Amino acid sequence: MRRSSALYPPRCARAKAGAWAICAFLARARSIDREFVSRICSSSLLPCSFVPPLLPLDRVAHVASLQQPDGSFAGDKWGEIDTRFSYCALLCLTILDRKNFIDVPACVEFVIKCHNFDGGFGCVPGAESHGGQIFCCVGALALTSQLSRIDPDRLGWWLAERQTSGGGLNGRPEKLPDVCYSWWVLSSLAMIGRVHWIDRDALVRYILACQDQDDGGIADRPGDMADIFHTFFGCAGLSLLGYEGMARIDPVLALPVEVVQRLGIPRMYPEI
Repeated sequence: MRRSSALYPPRCARAKAGAWAICAFLARARSIDREFVSRICSSSLLPCSFVPPLLPLDRVAHVASLQQPDGSFAGDKWGEIDTRFSYCALLCLTILDRKNFIDVPACVEFVIKCHNFDGGFGCVPGAESHGGQIFCCVGALALTSQLSRIDPDRLGWWLAERQTSGGGLNGRPEKLPDVCYSWWVLSSLAMIGRVHWIDRDALVRYILACQDQDDGGIADRPGDMADIFHTFFGCAGLSLLGYEGMARIDPVLALPVEVVQRLGIPRMYPEI
């Protein structure tokens, strides 16, 4: 992997703000924008900044207020329901040590209702299994210590089948591979202890083939334009694969293991 990948995100950011400046920006954004996703992003970034999370309880209460009677979570005031929001809520409140603000058993039961016959999970009960949704549901169960509710072999088979002939992973049957699934699918396999079910070397070659040889960023597929999204997921996938020189990443929290340990959050997945 080219060292220029480490320089690609800072160049895209085009900013020289330190950790405190970033935190100040996030605090201002949180007071203006009450969208759910902005909350999970800022909650995840604050621990990485080496600054203690300074989040008023009304922000935590807002996340908790989005939980519905059936245990699901709405993404905003318009009421869209999706297991992505269940994961986001649990991740946010786990980082802040505030899961007691929600009905965790009800949240778990909603996620279980989204479990499909093929072993995967969808965005709502009865929806098609998808690699991204599986990450959210398996992550939600890991965050609530309920991974025992999953059949790891059945789910692992579905996930391992996502590896294509070129080594990359796709999100659903008969779809093209995409570097982002090097995170969504691989992290799910890591959470259930089945990373060894895929061809590691083939996936590494695919991710590296998607790297821009000039700028260092990573694209969705070889020859496409690199972007921050796929650069992160490509690097995260390489980390889960034990690629030399990559810091370890937590497959549940999507944070560096060092940060998770500093927060005192216990490991919620088998040893990779």
